[in-house]
Amino acid sequence: MQSSARLRSSTLDRSLQKTKGDANLSTFALLFSEMVQYSQNRVDNINDLQSRLADFGKHVGIRVLDLFFYRAGKDKREVRLTPMLVFIQKVFWKFLFNREADNLEQHAQEVNVFSFYLDYLIERECLVNKFISVPNDKGNLNCASFVAGIVESVLCSSGFTCKVVAHQGTRGTTYVINFDKTVMERESRLDSK
Repeated sequence: MQSSARLRSSTLDRSLQKTKGDANLSTFALLFSEMVQYSQNRVDNINDLQSRLADFGKHVGIRVLDLFFYRAGKDKREVRLTPMLVFIQKVFWKFLFNREADNLEQHAQEVNVFSFYLDYLIERECLVNKFISVPNDKGNLNCASFVAGIVESVLCSSGFTCKVVAHQGTRGTTYVINFDKTVMERESRLDSK
């Protein structure tokens, strides 16, 4: 009789410290597709839709990064660019998607006085694109903009101001990370020490 009277705990009553309880993939797919439909009904073109998905991702990314550090019990975050990118590729991606990102590439090019630095995070099979059927009238929609927003917020909240854009290509989904000039100047100052 006592066991039937016992109330089940709700999700809000659970400890954040517990790492078991990953989201079911079908539940995630349903929620994500509803988020895409909700956004699609409130925009006029594909660029606005991808921008809205990236904004959703930015809100998620900040919270997930805090949750990661809380669960891991770490007080220290990366302050250098390359270790931070490796952290995202290997550790943070595994925390989010239960696997590492497939590749991380860096590209630096100097054009006259102006130089730009791009980093590419490559994923062969993007989880968020897996369950989305793109209609013919929205042929170049890339829902990986949501993940690009997550990556951008993780980097920006860690002090690496950047802009992240998702591109679909032959190698899979490529997240192009364009860092702000101040980040690169800080890196060069730290390298000179």
